[in-house]
Amino acid sequence: MKNRSVSVTGVTGFVGWHVAESFVRDGWDVRAVVRRGNRKPVPPGATPIESDLSRDSLTSAFGGSEVVVHCAALIRAATRSAFDEVNVEGARAAGAAAARTGARLVLVSSLAAGGEGTVDAPRAESDLPAPVNAYGWSKLAAEEAVKSIERLRWTILRPSAVYGPLDRGFLPLFRMASRGLLLVPSGPDTSFTLIHIADMTRAARLAAESARAEGETMFVGHGVPQTGTGVLRAIAAALGRPFRPRHIPVSLLAAAAAAGDVSWKIGVKPLVDSGRLAELRARGFVCSVDRARQVLGFEATMGFEEGIAETARWYRERGWL
Repeated sequence: MKNRSVSVTGVTGFVGWHVAESFVRDGWDVRAVVRRGNRKPVPPGATPIESDLSRDSLTSAFGGSEVVVHCAALIRAATRSAFDEVNVEGARAAGAAAARTGARLVLVSSLAAGGEGTVDAPRAESDLPAPVNAYGWSKLAAEEAVKSIERLRWTILRPSAVYGPLDRGFLPLFRMASRGLLLVPSGPDTSFTLIHIADMTRAARLAAESARAEGETMFVGHGVPQTGTGVLRAIAAALGRPFRPRHIPVSLLAAAAAAGDVSWKIGVKPLVDSGRLAELRARGFVCSVDRARQVLGFEATMGFEEGIAETARWYRERGWL
């Protein structure tokens, strides 16, 4: 029997690499779409296909794939225009190319496109979107761009904060914790929905296989939210460090964000800038996970402490810590 075929963009990034690798393990023929001149490895078993983020180039790159999973995205940038160039126009081009080839598109968006949510009032797909920064607005605009493409069959996944092996987003927290620095930048009760990369990739495969998922937008995350303090407690435990958290004053964060905005202008990527500050000042990023359960039968199964411990082991084994 002929294997199913999928094209995955953003394969040299954290989420895209794992998504492509997951499809390979599941028996799919995987076209790993990478930028021209790319020298980074792709998952074993995937076929690297060079392309830029234009409609014509991606039409050729997607070949005979029946599904496209668009993971390519810019997470940190200095300006809204930089986010829009990659996140919005890249999604528009991927959607147009998928429509041309007859493939169904699974767009990997973000909880940031929805906005804030709390334990008492988790963000739901039916809520009016209210992103808090330029990244979130660009992901929302990417969703709207995809929805506007004629004859495109689409599914939108909005994952919460994703962590696990290969991730560099949570790495600074692990590195600081390994030195005994447990700095809490959010309020003690500010809560977040998170998801381990193994669960995230399973959601992507389910979305690719489900006809019911067409035309659906779904948050993807673990059903049990975590506080910022709880995240650091789990990291400290995984690293065998005593848990002595210190909360960072808002005034200090604001000063660091202002300095971060300046550092972008001299070519230095900061840990904190005004976009990140907006996230840290939010009431929380908790979302409902009911829709994904109803449509995909998806439920995250990786326990948080287990996932953090696995991530810490991976970092140590690769010399990242």
